[in-house]
Amino acid sequence: MRHILAGLALSSTLVAHAWAGQPTNIYGVNLGSWLVLEPWMLPQGWLDMGGESCSTNCSTCISTESSFAKAYPDTVDATFADHWDTWFTQNDVDKLKAAGINTVRVPLGYWIVEALVDRSHESYPRGGLNYLRRGLGWLQDAGIQAILDHHALPGVQTPGQMFTGNCTNDVQFYTPYNYHRALVWTAVMTTLAHLDPNFGSVFAIEAVNEPIMNAAETPNYGTFQKNFVQTIRAVELTLGIPVPSSSLSFSLSVSVSNNFTAALNVTSTATIFSPEVQLALADAVPILLEIGVQCGLQSIFEASPFWKPRTSLVANFMDVNWQYNNPANPADVAIGPQAYDNHLYYSFGGVADANPTAYLTSICNLTRIQSDAAVGNSPLWFGEWGLSTQFNATDDFLYQWADAQKLAYSKGAGWIYWNFKTEISSLTNGNALARQWSYLEALELGYLTRDPAVLHDPNVCKPYISNSTSS
Repeated sequence: MRHILAGLALSSTLVAHAWAGQPTNIYGVNLGSWLVLEPWMLPQGWLDMGGESCSTNCSTCISTESSFAKAYPDTVDATFADHWDTWFTQNDVDKLKAAGINTVRVPLGYWIVEALVDRSHESYPRGGLNYLRRGLGWLQDAGIQAILDHHALPGVQTPGQMFTGNCTNDVQFYTPYNYHRALVWTAVMTTLAHLDPNFGSVFAIEAVNEPIMNAAETPNYGTFQKNFVQTIRAVELTLGIPVPSSSLSFSLSVSVSNNFTAALNVTSTATIFSPEVQLALADAVPILLEIGVQCGLQSIFEASPFWKPRTSLVANFMDVNWQYNNPANPADVAIGPQAYDNHLYYSFGGVADANPTAYLTSICNLTRIQSDAAVGNSPLWFGEWGLSTQFNATDDFLYQWADAQKLAYSKGAGWIYWNFKTEISSLTNGNALARQWSYLEALELGYLTRDPAVLHDPNVCKPYISNSTSS
Protein backbone atom coordinates (compact mmCIF):
# COMPACT_ATOMS: atom_id res chain seq x y z
CA MET A 1 0.00 0.00 0.00
CA ARG A 2 1.78 3.14 -1.16
CA HIS A 3 1.44 6.57 0.41
CA ILE A 4 -1.85 8.13 -0.65
CA LEU A 5 -0.79 11.76 -0.21
CA ALA A 6 1.62 13.39 -2.61
CA GLY A 7 2.73 16.94 -3.25
CA LEU A 8 0.54 18.34 -0.48
CA ALA A 9 1.43 21.72 1.03
CA LEU A 10 -0.58 23.35 3.79
CA SER A 11 -0.57 27.12 4.12
CA SER A 12 -1.94 29.05 7.09
CA THR A 13 -2.30 32.14 4.89
CA LEU A 14 -5.06 30.70 2.72
CA VAL A 15 -8.18 32.32 4.14
CA ALA A 16 -11.47 31.64 2.41
CA HIS A 17 -14.21 34.20 3.08
CA ALA A 18 -17.10 32.45 1.34
CA TRP A 19 -18.28 28.99 0.48
CA ALA A 20 -20.42 27.55 -2.23
CA GLY A 21 -24.08 26.73 -1.86
CA GLN A 22 -24.83 28.61 1.36
CA PRO A 23 -27.66 31.16 1.78
CA THR A 24 -26.85 34.86 1.60
CA ASN A 25 -28.04 35.23 5.18
CA ILE A 26 -28.32 32.64 7.92
CA TYR A 27 -31.66 32.66 9.73
CA GLY A 28 -31.26 30.04 12.40
CA VAL A 29 -32.00 28.58 15.80
CA ASN A 30 -30.04 26.49 18.26
CA LEU A 31 -31.24 23.02 19.22
CA GLY A 32 -30.21 23.65 22.82
CA SER A 33 -30.97 21.18 25.62
CA TRP A 34 -31.45 18.34 23.17
CA LEU A 35 -28.13 16.48 23.07
CA VAL A 36 -26.50 18.71 25.71
CA LEU A 37 -29.17 19.22 28.35
CA GLU A 38 -29.29 22.47 30.37
CA PRO A 39 -31.83 22.13 33.20
CA TRP A 40 -32.64 25.84 33.45
CA MET A 41 -34.42 25.52 30.11
CA LEU A 42 -36.72 22.69 31.24
CA PRO A 43 -36.73 22.87 35.06
CA GLN A 44 -39.85 20.76 35.60
CA GLY A 45 -38.80 18.24 32.98
CA TRP A 46 -35.41 17.91 34.66
CA LEU A 47 -36.98 17.24 38.05
CA ASP A 48 -39.32 14.71 36.46
CA MET A 49 -36.28 12.91 35.00
CA GLY A 50 -34.71 12.70 38.47
CA GLY A 51 -32.47 15.75 38.39
CA GLU A 52 -32.16 18.41 41.06
CA SER A 53 -32.25 22.19 41.18
CA CYS A 54 -29.20 23.83 42.75
CA SER A 55 -29.91 27.13 44.44
CA THR A 56 -26.69 28.94 43.47
CA ASN A 57 -23.86 26.60 42.49
CA CYS A 58 -24.57 24.00 39.81
CA SER A 59 -21.73 21.79 41.09
CA THR A 60 -23.54 21.02 44.36
CA CYS A 61 -26.37 18.83 43.04
CA ILE A 62 -27.55 16.74 40.10
CA SER A 63 -27.57 19.56 37.53
CA THR A 64 -25.74 18.16 34.49
CA GLU A 65 -25.60 15.08 32.32
CA SER A 66 -22.42 13.96 34.05
CA SER A 67 -23.80 14.22 37.58
CA PHE A 68 -27.04 12.56 36.45
CA ALA A 69 -25.18 9.62 34.91
CA LYS A 70 -23.18 9.13 38.10
CA ALA A 71 -26.33 9.26 40.23
CA TYR A 72 -28.34 6.86 38.05
CA PRO A 73 -25.87 4.54 36.30
CA ASP A 74 -28.43 1.80 35.65
CA THR A 75 -31.21 3.97 34.19
CA VAL A 76 -29.48 7.02 32.70
CA ASP A 77 -29.45 5.71 29.12
CA ALA A 78 -33.18 4.93 29.07
CA THR A 79 -34.07 8.21 30.77
CA PHE A 80 -32.11 10.26 28.26
CA ALA A 81 -33.39 8.23 25.32
CA ASP A 82 -36.88 9.37 26.29
CA HIS A 83 -35.68 12.98 26.50
CA TRP A 84 -33.90 12.84 23.12
CA ASP A 85 -37.02 11.29 21.60
CA THR A 86 -39.37 14.03 22.79
CA TRP A 87 -37.44 17.31 23.13
CA PHE A 88 -36.74 17.66 19.40
CA THR A 89 -39.22 16.04 17.02
CA GLN A 90 -40.35 15.97 13.41
CA ASN A 91 -43.11 18.38 14.44
CA ASP A 92 -40.48 20.89 15.59
CA VAL A 93 -38.72 20.59 12.24
CA ASP A 94 -42.00 21.24 10.46
CA LYS A 95 -42.56 24.38 12.55
CA LEU A 96 -39.05 25.66 11.90
CA LYS A 97 -39.37 25.07 8.17
CA ALA A 98 -42.71 26.89 8.12
CA ALA A 99 -41.07 29.78 9.97
CA GLY A 100 -38.42 30.19 7.28
CA ILE A 101 -35.51 28.89 9.36
CA ASN A 102 -32.69 27.79 7.05
CA THR A 103 -30.02 26.82 9.61
CA VAL A 104 -29.76 25.05 12.94
CA ARG A 105 -26.78 24.91 15.27
CA VAL A 106 -26.68 21.56 17.06
CA PRO A 107 -24.88 21.70 20.46
CA LEU A 108 -23.06 18.42 21.07
CA GLY A 109 -20.99 16.97 23.87
CA TYR A 110 -17.81 15.05 23.21
CA TRP A 111 -19.58 12.00 24.66
CA ILE A 112 -21.73 11.70 21.50
CA VAL A 113 -18.62 9.76 20.38
CA GLU A 114 -18.88 7.25 23.20
CA ALA A 115 -15.43 5.73 22.79
CA LEU A 116 -13.90 9.05 23.88
CA VAL A 117 -15.38 8.81 27.37
CA ASP A 118 -12.97 7.50 30.01
CA ARG A 119 -15.42 5.41 32.03
CA SER A 120 -12.92 5.11 34.89
CA HIS A 121 -13.93 8.59 36.02
CA GLU A 122 -16.33 10.05 33.43
CA SER A 123 -20.02 9.24 33.16
CA TYR A 124 -22.46 10.34 30.45
CA PRO A 125 -25.58 8.90 28.83
CA ARG A 126 -25.06 6.61 25.85
CA GLY A 127 -27.04 6.32 22.64
CA GLY A 128 -27.24 9.94 21.53
CA LEU A 129 -25.61 9.39 18.14
CA ASN A 130 -28.62 7.50 16.80
CA TYR A 131 -30.90 10.41 17.73
CA LEU A 132 -28.50 12.90 16.15
CA ARG A 133 -28.54 10.87 12.93
CA ARG A 134 -32.34 10.78 12.94
CA GLY A 135 -32.67 14.49 13.65
CA LEU A 136 -30.17 15.46 10.96
CA GLY A 137 -32.11 13.29 8.53
CA TRP A 138 -35.27 15.25 9.30
CA LEU A 139 -33.45 18.52 8.78
CA GLN A 140 -32.00 17.35 5.49
CA ASP A 141 -35.46 16.38 4.25
CA ALA A 142 -36.70 19.84 5.25
CA GLY A 143 -33.88 21.64 3.45
CA ILE A 144 -32.44 23.06 6.68
CA GLN A 145 -28.65 23.09 6.96
CA ALA A 146 -26.80 22.24 10.17
CA ILE A 147 -23.74 23.31 12.13
CA LEU A 148 -22.26 20.66 14.43
CA ASP A 149 -21.23 22.67 17.50
CA HIS A 150 -18.72 21.09 19.89
CA HIS A 151 -20.54 22.63 22.83
CA ALA A 152 -19.18 20.57 25.72
CA LEU A 153 -15.52 19.62 25.39
CA PRO A 154 -13.56 16.81 27.06
CA GLY A 155 -12.17 18.06 30.34
CA VAL A 156 -14.60 21.05 30.33
CA GLN A 157 -13.66 24.26 28.49
CA THR A 158 -15.03 26.83 30.92
CA PRO A 159 -15.78 26.68 34.67
CA GLY A 160 -19.10 26.50 36.48
CA GLN A 161 -21.43 26.07 33.50
CA MET A 162 -24.24 23.58 32.88
CA PHE A 163 -23.61 23.78 29.13
CA THR A 164 -20.28 21.96 29.52
CA GLY A 165 -22.10 18.81 30.67
CA ASN A 166 -20.11 18.79 33.92
CA CYS A 167 -20.41 21.80 36.20
CA THR A 168 -16.94 22.11 37.74
CA ASN A 169 -14.21 24.65 38.34
CA ASP A 170 -11.55 22.05 37.50
CA VAL A 171 -11.05 23.03 33.86
CA GLN A 172 -8.88 20.48 32.06
CA PHE A 173 -9.68 20.96 28.38
CA TYR A 174 -6.54 23.01 27.68
CA THR A 175 -4.22 20.02 28.07
CA PRO A 176 -2.61 17.72 25.46
CA TYR A 177 -4.80 14.78 26.47
CA ASN A 178 -8.08 16.60 26.00
CA TYR A 179 -6.98 18.54 22.93
CA HIS A 180 -6.27 15.11 21.48
CA ARG A 181 -9.72 13.79 22.32
CA ALA A 182 -11.30 16.87 20.74
CA LEU A 183 -9.30 16.29 17.53
CA VAL A 184 -10.42 12.65 17.38
CA TRP A 185 -14.02 13.90 17.82
CA THR A 186 -13.41 16.28 14.93
CA ALA A 187 -12.09 13.52 12.66
CA VAL A 188 -15.11 11.33 13.45
CA MET A 189 -17.63 14.13 12.88
CA THR A 190 -15.96 15.22 9.64
CA THR A 191 -16.13 11.64 8.36
CA LEU A 192 -19.78 11.27 9.29
CA ALA A 193 -20.60 14.65 7.76
CA HIS A 194 -19.27 13.44 4.41
CA LEU A 195 -20.10 9.72 4.42
CA ASP A 196 -23.23 9.17 6.54
CA PRO A 197 -26.26 9.96 4.36
CA ASN A 198 -28.11 11.25 7.43
CA PHE A 199 -25.48 13.98 7.86
CA GLY A 200 -26.14 15.50 4.45
CA SER A 201 -27.43 18.75 5.97
CA VAL A 202 -24.16 19.49 7.80
CA PHE A 203 -22.09 22.30 6.30
CA ALA A 204 -19.92 23.41 9.24
CA ILE A 205 -18.24 22.12 12.39
CA GLU A 206 -17.56 24.47 15.30
CA ALA A 207 -14.34 23.78 17.20
CA VAL A 208 -15.15 25.03 20.72
CA ASN A 209 -18.21 26.73 22.14
CA GLU A 210 -17.35 29.68 24.41
CA PRO A 211 -13.80 29.00 25.56
CA ILE A 212 -12.55 30.89 28.60
CA MET A 213 -12.40 34.56 27.63
CA ASN A 214 -9.01 35.17 29.25
CA ALA A 215 -6.52 33.81 26.73
CA ALA A 216 -3.90 33.54 29.47
CA GLU A 217 -5.99 30.67 30.88
CA THR A 218 -6.18 28.74 27.59
CA PRO A 219 -2.59 27.61 26.95
CA ASN A 220 -1.82 26.31 23.44
CA TYR A 221 -5.35 27.04 22.25
CA GLY A 222 -3.92 28.54 19.06
CA THR A 223 -2.09 25.30 18.30
CA PHE A 224 -5.32 23.40 18.85
CA GLN A 225 -7.07 25.68 16.36
CA LYS A 226 -4.40 24.91 13.76
CA ASN A 227 -4.72 21.17 14.39
CA PHE A 228 -8.53 21.36 14.26
CA VAL A 229 -8.41 22.79 10.74
CA GLN A 230 -5.76 20.30 9.63
CA THR A 231 -7.85 17.42 10.97
CA ILE A 232 -10.88 18.44 8.91
CA ARG A 233 -8.81 18.95 5.77
CA ALA A 234 -6.88 15.70 6.23
CA VAL A 235 -10.13 13.73 6.28
CA GLU A 236 -11.38 15.65 3.27
CA LEU A 237 -8.19 15.14 1.27
CA THR A 238 -8.47 11.42 2.01
CA LEU A 239 -11.96 11.59 0.50
CA GLY A 240 -10.61 13.34 -2.58
CA ILE A 241 -12.20 16.67 -1.70
CA PRO A 242 -9.99 19.42 -3.10
CA VAL A 243 -9.35 22.10 -0.52
CA PRO A 244 -9.66 25.45 -2.35
CA SER A 245 -6.02 26.29 -3.12
CA SER A 246 -3.74 25.77 -6.10
CA SER A 247 -1.04 24.51 -3.75
CA LEU A 248 -3.01 21.45 -2.59
CA SER A 249 -2.83 18.20 -4.51
CA PHE A 250 -3.76 14.59 -3.82
CA SER A 251 -3.16 11.11 -5.16
CA LEU A 252 -4.80 7.87 -4.09
CA SER A 253 -3.61 4.28 -4.18
CA VAL A 254 -6.00 1.95 -5.96
CA SER A 255 -5.51 -0.58 -3.15
CA VAL A 256 -7.40 1.61 -0.68
CA SER A 257 -9.86 3.31 -3.04
CA ASN A 258 -12.76 1.17 -1.78
CA ASN A 259 -11.92 1.31 1.93
CA PHE A 260 -12.09 4.73 3.54
CA THR A 261 -10.91 3.63 6.98
CA ALA A 262 -7.86 1.95 5.45
CA ALA A 263 -7.15 5.13 3.49
CA LEU A 264 -7.50 7.28 6.61
CA ASN A 265 -5.08 4.99 8.40
CA VAL A 266 -2.53 5.70 5.66
CA THR A 267 -3.24 9.44 5.86
CA SER A 268 -2.38 9.28 9.56
CA THR A 269 1.23 8.55 8.59
CA ALA A 270 1.56 11.66 6.40
CA THR A 271 4.22 13.91 7.90
CA ILE A 272 2.75 17.00 6.23
CA PHE A 273 0.37 16.98 9.19
CA SER A 274 1.38 17.72 12.75
CA PRO A 275 2.05 14.76 15.05
CA GLU A 276 -1.12 15.66 16.98
CA VAL A 277 -3.22 15.44 13.84
CA GLN A 278 -1.57 12.19 12.75
CA LEU A 279 -2.35 10.59 16.10
CA ALA A 280 -5.93 11.87 16.07
CA LEU A 281 -6.55 10.38 12.62
CA ALA A 282 -5.09 7.04 13.66
CA ASP A 283 -7.20 6.92 16.82
CA ALA A 284 -10.34 7.84 14.87
CA VAL A 285 -10.10 4.76 12.66
CA PRO A 286 -11.12 2.07 15.22
CA ILE A 287 -13.87 4.37 16.50
CA LEU A 288 -15.25 4.75 12.98
CA LEU A 289 -15.13 0.99 12.51
CA GLU A 290 -17.15 0.57 15.71
CA ILE A 291 -19.66 3.24 14.67
CA GLY A 292 -19.92 1.53 11.30
CA VAL A 293 -21.06 -1.67 12.97
CA GLN A 294 -23.45 0.10 15.35
CA CYS A 295 -25.06 2.30 12.69
CA GLY A 296 -25.00 0.00 9.68
CA LEU A 297 -22.33 2.01 7.89
CA GLN A 298 -19.75 -0.76 7.41
CA SER A 299 -20.10 -0.94 3.64
CA ILE A 300 -19.81 2.85 3.32
CA PHE A 301 -16.73 3.01 5.54
CA GLU A 302 -15.01 -0.17 4.38
CA ALA A 303 -16.31 -1.47 1.06
CA SER A 304 -17.45 1.38 -1.18
CA PRO A 305 -15.70 3.80 -3.54
CA PHE A 306 -15.48 7.04 -1.60
CA TRP A 307 -13.96 9.38 -4.18
CA LYS A 308 -17.06 11.39 -5.13
CA PRO A 309 -17.75 15.09 -5.71
CA ARG A 310 -18.23 16.78 -2.34
CA THR A 311 -17.92 20.27 -0.89
CA SER A 312 -15.45 21.20 1.84
CA LEU A 313 -16.93 21.78 5.29
CA VAL A 314 -16.69 25.20 6.88
CA ALA A 315 -14.31 25.27 9.85
CA ASN A 316 -16.02 27.42 12.49
CA PHE A 317 -14.46 29.19 15.48
CA MET A 318 -15.57 31.63 18.11
CA ASP A 319 -14.09 34.91 16.82
CA VAL A 320 -10.71 36.18 18.05
CA ASN A 321 -12.44 39.06 19.86
CA TRP A 322 -14.25 36.57 22.10
CA GLN A 323 -11.01 36.42 24.11
CA TYR A 324 -8.67 39.03 25.55
CA ASN A 325 -5.01 39.02 26.68
CA ASN A 326 -3.46 38.48 23.26
CA PRO A 327 -5.49 35.52 21.99
CA ALA A 328 -4.56 33.44 18.96
CA ASN A 329 -6.34 34.56 15.81
CA PRO A 330 -8.18 31.62 14.17
CA ALA A 331 -7.98 33.43 10.83
CA ASP A 332 -4.25 32.68 10.82
CA VAL A 333 -4.86 28.93 10.55
CA ALA A 334 -7.50 28.90 7.82
CA ILE A 335 -7.18 26.32 5.06
CA GLY A 336 -10.26 26.32 2.87
CA PRO A 337 -13.64 27.74 3.90
CA GLN A 338 -13.81 29.18 7.40
CA ALA A 339 -16.34 31.26 9.37
CA TYR A 340 -16.55 32.86 12.79
CA ASP A 341 -19.08 32.96 15.60
CA ASN A 342 -19.92 35.59 18.21
CA HIS A 343 -22.46 35.40 21.03
CA LEU A 344 -24.18 38.47 22.42
CA TYR A 345 -26.47 38.52 25.45
CA TYR A 346 -27.39 41.81 27.07
CA SER A 347 -29.14 40.14 30.01
CA PHE A 348 -25.88 39.09 31.69
CA GLY A 349 -24.62 42.66 32.00
CA GLY A 350 -21.49 44.39 30.84
CA VAL A 351 -22.84 45.44 27.44
CA ALA A 352 -25.21 48.35 28.08
CA ASP A 353 -27.04 50.01 30.96
CA ALA A 354 -30.20 48.18 31.99
CA ASN A 355 -32.80 50.29 30.21
CA PRO A 356 -34.47 50.24 26.79
CA THR A 357 -32.75 53.33 25.41
CA ALA A 358 -29.28 52.09 26.31
CA TYR A 359 -29.99 48.66 24.81
CA LEU A 360 -31.21 50.07 21.50
CA THR A 361 -28.44 52.66 21.31
CA SER A 362 -25.88 49.91 21.85
CA ILE A 363 -27.22 47.38 19.36
CA CYS A 364 -27.93 49.98 16.67
CA ASN A 365 -24.30 51.12 16.75
CA LEU A 366 -22.76 47.65 17.04
CA THR A 367 -19.25 47.43 15.56
CA ARG A 368 -18.41 43.77 16.18
CA ILE A 369 -18.73 42.78 12.53
CA GLN A 370 -16.35 45.52 11.43
CA SER A 371 -13.91 44.82 14.27
CA ASP A 372 -13.78 41.15 13.36
CA ALA A 373 -13.42 41.82 9.63
CA ALA A 374 -10.43 44.06 10.35
CA VAL A 375 -8.54 41.02 11.68
CA GLY A 376 -9.75 38.51 9.10
CA ASN A 377 -12.64 37.05 11.09
CA SER A 378 -15.15 37.17 8.29
CA PRO A 379 -17.76 35.94 7.49
CA LEU A 380 -19.16 36.32 11.01
CA TRP A 381 -22.48 35.02 12.24
CA PHE A 382 -24.03 35.52 15.65
CA GLY A 383 -24.47 31.97 16.88
CA GLU A 384 -26.34 32.84 20.08
CA TRP A 385 -28.62 35.73 20.99
CA GLY A 386 -32.07 36.23 22.41
CA LEU A 387 -34.65 38.68 23.72
CA SER A 388 -33.72 38.40 27.40
CA THR A 389 -33.12 41.63 29.31
CA GLN A 390 -31.96 42.85 32.72
CA PHE A 391 -35.23 44.72 33.22
CA ASN A 392 -38.94 44.00 32.89
CA ALA A 393 -39.39 44.40 29.16
CA THR A 394 -42.75 45.44 27.76
CA ASP A 395 -44.26 43.81 24.69
CA ASP A 396 -43.66 47.02 22.73
CA PHE A 397 -39.98 46.97 23.62
CA LEU A 398 -39.55 43.32 22.67
CA TYR A 399 -40.90 44.07 19.18
CA GLN A 400 -38.19 46.74 18.86
CA TRP A 401 -35.55 44.60 20.54
CA ALA A 402 -36.13 41.72 18.14
CA ASP A 403 -36.07 44.01 15.10
CA ALA A 404 -32.94 45.88 16.17
CA GLN A 405 -30.95 42.73 16.88
CA LYS A 406 -31.98 41.06 13.63
CA LEU A 407 -31.04 44.22 11.75
CA ALA A 408 -27.61 44.39 13.41
CA TYR A 409 -26.71 40.72 13.03
CA SER A 410 -27.90 40.48 9.43
CA LYS A 411 -25.15 42.91 8.44
CA GLY A 412 -22.84 39.93 8.92
CA ALA A 413 -23.48 36.37 7.76
CA GLY A 414 -26.68 36.16 9.82
CA TRP A 415 -27.98 34.97 13.16
CA ILE A 416 -28.88 31.84 15.15
CA TYR A 417 -31.33 32.35 18.03
CA TRP A 418 -30.97 30.69 21.43
CA ASN A 419 -33.14 28.64 21.67
CA PHE A 420 -35.65 26.94 19.39
CA LYS A 421 -37.85 26.36 22.45
CA THR A 422 -37.95 26.24 26.25
CA GLU A 423 -40.31 24.67 28.74
CA ILE A 424 -43.59 26.33 29.68
CA SER A 425 -44.66 25.25 33.17
CA SER A 426 -45.40 26.52 36.67
CA LEU A 427 -41.66 26.50 37.38
CA THR A 428 -41.13 28.93 34.49
CA ASN A 429 -44.06 31.17 35.52
CA GLY A 430 -46.00 30.05 32.51
CA ASN A 431 -44.41 31.50 29.39
CA ALA A 432 -42.23 34.02 31.27
CA LEU A 433 -39.07 32.08 30.35
CA ALA A 434 -40.19 31.15 26.84
CA ARG A 435 -41.24 34.73 26.11
CA GLN A 436 -37.60 35.81 25.87
CA TRP A 437 -35.73 32.54 25.20
CA SER A 438 -37.94 30.46 22.86
CA TYR A 439 -37.98 31.30 19.16
CA LEU A 440 -41.21 29.41 18.59
CA GLU A 441 -42.94 31.17 21.50
CA ALA A 442 -41.67 34.58 20.37
CA LEU A 443 -43.19 33.82 16.97
CA GLU A 444 -46.53 33.06 18.59
CA LEU A 445 -46.37 36.31 20.56
CA GLY A 446 -45.43 38.27 17.46
CA TYR A 447 -42.08 39.63 18.61
CA LEU A 448 -40.41 37.73 15.79
CA THR A 449 -41.82 37.88 12.28
CA ARG A 450 -43.09 34.84 10.41
CA ASP A 451 -40.62 35.66 7.65
CA PRO A 452 -37.24 35.89 9.43
CA ALA A 453 -35.93 38.32 6.80
CA VAL A 454 -38.69 40.82 7.55
CA LEU A 455 -38.74 43.48 10.30
CA HIS A 456 -41.78 45.05 11.93
CA ASP A 457 -40.04 48.40 11.61
CA PRO A 458 -37.08 48.66 9.21
CA ASN A 459 -36.37 52.10 10.69
CA VAL A 460 -36.15 50.85 14.27
CA CYS A 461 -32.56 52.07 14.64
CA LYS A 462 -32.93 55.53 13.09
CA PRO A 463 -33.44 57.38 16.39
CA TYR A 464 -30.39 55.69 17.92
CA ILE A 465 -27.73 55.70 15.19
CA SER A 466 -24.51 57.42 16.23
CA ASN A 467 -25.75 58.27 19.70
CA SER A 468 -22.94 56.03 20.99
CA THR A 469 -20.88 53.06 19.85
CA SER A 470 -20.56 49.55 21.19
CA SER A 471 -17.77 47.11 20.52
